[in-house]
Amino acid sequence: MSTSNRSRTSASPYIREPSPHASAAASPSSATSQRSRRPMRAGLPNATTSTTSSRSTRSTCPWCTGTIGSRCTICATTPGWRGTIPGATGIEPARMNVDIPRAFLPARGLDGGHRMTLYTWARPRHFPRLPAPVRRYFDVAPDARVLAHCHWQRSPSARPTLLALHGLEGSSNAHYMRGLADKAFTAGLNVVLLNQRNCGDTEHLAQGLYHSGLSSDPAAVIRELTEVDRLPAIAVVGYSLGGNLGLRLAGTAPPPALRAVCAISPTMDLGRCVDALERRPNAIYQWNFVRNLKRRMRRKANVLPGAFNLGALDRIRTVREFDDAFTAPHHGFRDAADYYHRASSLRVVDRIAAPTLIISAEDDPFVPPEQFRDPAAAANPNVTTAITRHGGHCGYYADPTPGFVGYWA
Repeated sequence: MSTSNRSRTSASPYIREPSPHASAAASPSSATSQRSRRPMRAGLPNATTSTTSSRSTRSTCPWCTGTIGSRCTICATTPGWRGTIPGATGIEPARMNVDIPRAFLPARGLDGGHRMTLYTWARPRHFPRLPAPVRRYFDVAPDARVLAHCHWQRSPSARPTLLALHGLEGSSNAHYMRGLADKAFTAGLNVVLLNQRNCGDTEHLAQGLYHSGLSSDPAAVIRELTEVDRLPAIAVVGYSLGGNLGLRLAGTAPPPALRAVCAISPTMDLGRCVDALERRPNAIYQWNFVRNLKRRMRRKANVLPGAFNLGALDRIRTVREFDDAFTAPHHGFRDAADYYHRASSLRVVDRIAAPTLIISAEDDPFVPPEQFRDPAAAANPNVTTAITRHGGHCGYYADPTPGFVGYWA
């Protein structure tokens, strides 16, 4: 990013991306004119049953604490915010009528974990109905700023918000992130696709590196969305490393606005996942991760000359070696093993209080299913675990049907 761009981002956390859907973007005045209209509640999940401290049960809204009668008594009466989030769209999305199969059946020929993982990684995807995002910067630490790509509904404070977290060396532009945004936005949710530190070409925004247990970053983002933007209810969806991050957020110091968590193929036990990654059949995944980690470190060193010693970089061949040389010492861990132990959400999953769904596959090449059967996860009534026979790693592609594009998770 040029110097002029840096000064511009410092002036405002909101920057509108060039949009092929310019006619769909509302001006602040048009968004304001809609505040008097009754907010439409589209795409909310079914109510859940929670147990109160007196052991009585009640039907409660998954997005707030309101008791549901015919509809949520709080969500349906949430007043419009007295300001307008820049970039809020002026078009009310249609209710998404899709028939998503409850049981996952892989597409023909994709019943192997490697085939599913590689196919969905390489398959091009396009999202013509998803409006161009708004760039939003969040200051998550005195020396760190992160970038999010946001899709705002016309009345953002009247809608639930989905915060999405990507996997190792991913970004807000990853196909699974944009696919999730496409479905969630069409269903009526605000969507915030968060780049972790240095990801999405943001090496210049942070002094340090990111790691899988850095839950303080999404927590800071949620605090700003609730305190500044007045968004009352936020759900987190994380993929792979981002799934571990979301679970750790829910199990450590969850913000009050956090209503639900979903983790897809989460690396909940980091050490066990890295062990699996080092198996010979997984060499292609290891090579790809290490290649991208090295590239990012070189870009980081170019942005901050002298801040990192890259002498050992060329000799690194595994993710574990990279974490031993860079991630662990940079964040104060003794070594990679100490980092994996302390940053794994398996250590805190028993403390999760928000409704949580974990989805993973028996044939995931490097996220072993045994970790999800750990008593810490199995004994928590707030955590539902769905282990499918097939699905690969963050794959979950089924045969498309009318109204269903095939991407199940």
